[in-house]
Amino acid sequence: MSRVALVTGSSGGIGAAIRERLEGDGLDVLGVDLKAARDGDVSADLATAAGNRAAVDAALERFGRLDVIVAAAGFQHIASVADFPEDRWNALLSVMLSSPFLLSKYAWPALTESPDARIIVIASAHGLVASPFKAGYVAAKHGAVGLVKVLGLEGAEHEITATAVCPGFVRTPLVEGQLEDQAKAHNTSQERVLEDVVLAPHAIKRLIEPEEVADVVSFLTGPGGRTFTGAAVTMDMGWTAR
Repeated sequence: MSRVALVTGSSGGIGAAIRERLEGDGLDVLGVDLKAARDGDVSADLATAAGNRAAVDAALERFGRLDVIVAAAGFQHIASVADFPEDRWNALLSVMLSSPFLLSKYAWPALTESPDARIIVIASAHGLVASPFKAGYVAAKHGAVGLVKVLGLEGAEHEITATAVCPGFVRTPLVEGQLEDQAKAHNTSQERVLEDVVLAPHAIKRLIEPEEVADVVSFLTGPGGRTFTGAAVTMDMGWTAR
């Protein structure tokens, strides 16, 4: 019987690449996003407890089991702390920190019955370091790294592993959408933002491709990933080596 994965943020960017890769690996995948992109996907508001519970229930109802959770949903908001809207702060933490927690909580009974259960949170290099104008995103991603440490420890007796994948800047609509906001914040052009701001922390000066993140997730869900738990798996083009 095929293993079953639930992938959030599956309508585009990193989530879509992960869903495609895991399907190619032979897993049955339920895609979840605010707006379903494919027939069979689930539309759910992951900023709410009800939305996260509905996603888990849908996977169990359709496949009868759940072996892998990949929490990849996310968004960004650029503003100084003084000007950061409270509703954006709350939404960022709900989608990128509370959702991975709630998915894990609601799926826990099913994961304990799986012989090869994995929880993977798509965090960020911003879960390890900080940048200005990104208070909500940085706080959520730091929290995600801490969450997988707890999940790894609590899941150990059931051999449930938990990891946080921490890429640098990935070529996604989220990153591309930041260019205009960052240009305004830094009073410069979008071209200069890409070179001087976005890629500045990368030792290797290029964006990471979504498929490269999917490669790492594929490894972590496979036999080679069994020894990784409670850890941040860093793929940041040398960002945090400085």
